Amino acid sequence: MKKTLAALALAGAIVLAGCGSSGGGTTVDAATWITEASQPGVTVIDVRTPAEFAAGHVDGAVNIDVQSPAFATQIATLDQAQPYALYCRSGNRSAAAMDQMTSAGFTDVTNLDGGLTDLANAGAPVVQS
Repeated sequence: MKKTLAALALAGAIVLAGCGSSGGGTTVDAATWITEASQPGVTVIDVRTPAEFAAGHVDGAVNIDVQSPAFATQIATLDQAQPYALYCRSGNRSAAAMDQMTSAGFTDVTNLDGGLTDLANAGAPVVQS
């Protein structure tokens, strides 16, 4: 019985650890994302379309559209060893971008579990361009 419980606890810990991490990437809540994104040297990337970016984005973010055919080429110009914080509208596109970036060799990528509205509600400055 004790061995079974220990095995189940270990399996649960492995599953839970996998929920927040993907290779060199980590998915975090809005408050943690804001803290991570505000650290020196972190590049904030909005992976939504240019039209969505223009309608409102985190102050200081750069726009690299994950759905663009040029996404892989654009991220290839970035320093893989530098830290990046990604977000989108709901977390789906930024998760896909994180997977692509970590597969390409990026080692420090933080993804928002949620979207721009969650960031704004948590106090991130949102601007329009």
